[in-house]
Amino acid sequence: MNHSTHPNGNLDPAAREASLKALKSTVAPGKELDILIVGGGVVGAGAALDAVTRGLNVGLVEANDWAAGTSSRSSKLIHGGLRYLEMLDFALVQEALQERGLLIQRIAPHLVRPVPFLYPLTRRFVERPYVGAGILLYDTLGVTSGNSRGVPMHKHLTRRGTLRAAPSLKDDAMIGSIRYYDAQVDDARLVTNVIRTAASFGAHVANQTEVIDFLREGQRVVGAKVRNLEDGTEFEIRAKQVINATGVWTDETQAMVTDRGQLKVRASKGIHLVVPRDRFQSTVGLILKTEKSVLFVIPWGRHWIIGTTDTDWKLDKAHPAASSKDIDYLLGHVNKVLKRPLTREDVEGVYAGLRPLLAGENDSTAKLSREHVVAHPVPGLVVVAGGKLTTYRVMAKDAVDEATRSLDEKVPDSCTDTIPLLGASGFKASWNRRTKMADESGIHVERVEHLLNRYGAMAQDVLDLMVASPELAQPLPGADDYLGAEVVYAATHEGALHLADVLTRRTRISIEAWDRGVAAAPVVARLMGDILGWSETQRENEVANYLARVEAERLSQQQPDDESADAARLGAPGIVPLM
Repeated sequence: MNHSTHPNGNLDPAAREASLKALKSTVAPGKELDILIVGGGVVGAGAALDAVTRGLNVGLVEANDWAAGTSSRSSKLIHGGLRYLEMLDFALVQEALQERGLLIQRIAPHLVRPVPFLYPLTRRFVERPYVGAGILLYDTLGVTSGNSRGVPMHKHLTRRGTLRAAPSLKDDAMIGSIRYYDAQVDDARLVTNVIRTAASFGAHVANQTEVIDFLREGQRVVGAKVRNLEDGTEFEIRAKQVINATGVWTDETQAMVTDRGQLKVRASKGIHLVVPRDRFQSTVGLILKTEKSVLFVIPWGRHWIIGTTDTDWKLDKAHPAASSKDIDYLLGHVNKVLKRPLTREDVEGVYAGLRPLLAGENDSTAKLSREHVVAHPVPGLVVVAGGKLTTYRVMAKDAVDEATRSLDEKVPDSCTDTIPLLGASGFKASWNRRTKMADESGIHVERVEHLLNRYGAMAQDVLDLMVASPELAQPLPGADDYLGAEVVYAATHEGALHLADVLTRRTRISIEAWDRGVAAAPVVARLMGDILGWSETQRENEVANYLARVEAERLSQQQPDDESADAARLGAPGIVPLM
């Protein structure tokens, strides 16, 4: 049964139906899955790809959209964790740097790219040798793993050199700096891409499919009962092993099975601001130390992302809200080093995410290890939690290793370190052909570059859509970085089922556009509705839902504290099923 239902990884509505059908068929004797994965964030997606490329029969269900939780709301960095060096955690840093090298060079060169940062020096004499030695070690650890690093080496800059690289910094903000490189990624695109790659190898994946209970035989977990949120139907999926990869929801999913949970996951909220790139001049990102942790200012296309905070969050996990206090905290810290301070008026977008931290004995969230843990609390159920975006592949491999230990047959080792994601193969060649691609499709070369950096070698599929229907080459209202064709592609290839999927995750319009996607919403709903067969009422509902969400988020960002922000955010409905 493990032949691919969608060999090219295209996730259109028909592919979702085929996956649901395959998942329903697992109740027949001898037809159960080897592994069912619960959770379509980066770790769940990684586990599906890991398991299916070992020749296993794999299913994955996600209650919302791919990457709808933490995996679309990160700082978008693929990094070794420079600050783990201060904790002398060399093994953790080396592992992360090895993954960074693999992602940049082999797995996802079309999505992950190097980005330069300045590490500011503020104290004379002592700081430069100390920090310099740390960054030299950081650079060297990236090489020792046998593959080259994929990013340039660091460089010491004088104060003048620092101001040349970042003219908008205050003259007295630092005495000099060290420029070093890490990497960045559009996190939600990465997840969708991993899911599609898993589907291309034969994994049966379904979003908007929620686990409502686990199936048991005695103590053993033998599958899950799920609800298809698009039509309300419920069915059972049987599997030899279930992997729970639900991030900040780990405790809740685990509680359906056992109260003996060995893992406790605590949610820590991190918020980010998005401001236009022209608000201050700099060719590099910044890393600033605060009393509690570090603050990043990260170049992001025509914008900067500024983040993040680190505060406990005990309220609604599906919609973490940024309060006015959070926003002021970030602005206050970044303004300490800028000549012209940023104000609330400069903020285009705000987003809040929750880190799934392993709840140790320690109360301070920044201190808790970001390392991951894999547990097997009851037979048939493996739980994976903690970790960070950069090491998703290692977490996935560890979870699948643990699950396969209990399978009868011998299972091959993980091979995902050798598997490029869809769009990676041929990306360099496509990049070199970008001027030709622009000529052939009649699209400006800058647009072609933008598409190549989002879809890799699959950008040609998006261009073909525009050649077939030239009106799809039009940019979306209020969000002219994105084209109509990308909306169509999201619904025909990337599993987008609702307006928010496209505006917040397949594109980043909800955080990059001044109006947060309000002007684009009706156009996107029309394009999606044509493919997904929405009635006029459904289109109107989707737009109304999205606008209510934007309004609720704006309102929450004016509230003084978490409780009032949470109450304001919960004023908007979730996705209303298309019954």
